[in-house]
Amino acid sequence: MSAYIVVEAEIQDWEKFGAYAEAVPPIVARYGGEYLVLGGASEVLEGDWGDIRVVLHRWPDGDSARTFWQSPEYRQAKRLREGTGRFRVMLVEGVGWRELESPS
Repeated sequence: MSAYIVVEAEIQDWEKFGAYAEAVPPIVARYGGEYLVLGGASEVLEGDWGDIRVVLHRWPDGDSARTFWQSPEYRQAKRLREGTGRFRVMLVEGVGWRELESPS
């Protein structure tokens, strides 16, 4: 079952954040993840999002995502974002389409 890492980022120091942004994508790929959303254009449809950027990675499963998150490579890269903004990160397990269908 796929799993997703969802990141809300409020970047305050774009110059310093750039080193992190360059370092992480190869690590995500190496551990089997792929980016679905990487801070592209967004439009608020409801609520107060402020100046939040969203990043979404897809992983084969929750264990793969956790392995990436806890890897020595990512822990080292994560230090590059210290002091660059505020971040909230969540791991979410996906569901299969059959699970979403109502019983007949």
